[in-house]
Amino acid sequence: MTRITTGMALAAGLGTRMRPLTNDRPKALVEVGGRTLLDHALDRFAEDGVETAVVNIHHFAERMQAHIAGRGDRPAIRVSDESGELLETGGGMVKALPLLGDDPVFVTNIDAVWRDGETPEMSRLREAWDGDRMDVLLLLAPLERTLGFDGAGDFFLEDDGRLDWRGARPRAPYAYAGTHIVHPRVFAGEAVRRFSLTEIWHRLSTEGRLYGLPMEAFWMHVGDPRARDEAEARLASGAV
Repeated sequence: MTRITTGMALAAGLGTRMRPLTNDRPKALVEVGGRTLLDHALDRFAEDGVETAVVNIHHFAERMQAHIAGRGDRPAIRVSDESGELLETGGGMVKALPLLGDDPVFVTNIDAVWRDGETPEMSRLREAWDGDRMDVLLLLAPLERTLGFDGAGDFFLEDDGRLDWRGARPRAPYAYAGTHIVHPRVFAGEAVRRFSLTEIWHRLSTEGRLYGLPMEAFWMHVGDPRARDEAEARLASGAV
């Protein structure tokens, strides 16, 4: 089993869909169930043994810095400062590469929330990782077990775990659940520029190096105020 000691929380977004809750704070500091979205992500890292987390920041950067400074040391946090230019998910990771190291890392969006069952989803993802076959392993949410996601699905899952994009097909059974493992080698030769991680994933899909793992927990995409309220109600109810 691979031991993964580094993670990255993608927290630099503007949070425009979360307004008015983001009028005075970044989306990462919106609270759900008594904890900020950022803390949900970082606490999952800590519970799975991640020792160092990189957090990229842009919107309300000083407020993010203050919150991070007050968290304690589990995990230790290093900041990738994008206050000068927002780089999206792919560019943000390329800029953070010097902080991430050369081994596989966890990556999570801060708007992905769930309550783990018997086996934590991060542990399941780590146990399924095979760096000889995979460059990226995405956590997937079955569409019928989601909250706050109104899309038509992202992927079809092959029998061997490889992923096939929905493309022009009207619907796919799985959505990307906002968390994955990636080997930094996929960014070799990439310059710091503004681009989405999906650009990398499309390439890896054609190479047979993009894999997925369906999650067991109920997935909540907390992308707007209504989804935030619905997620908070579900957490309060004790539902998994």
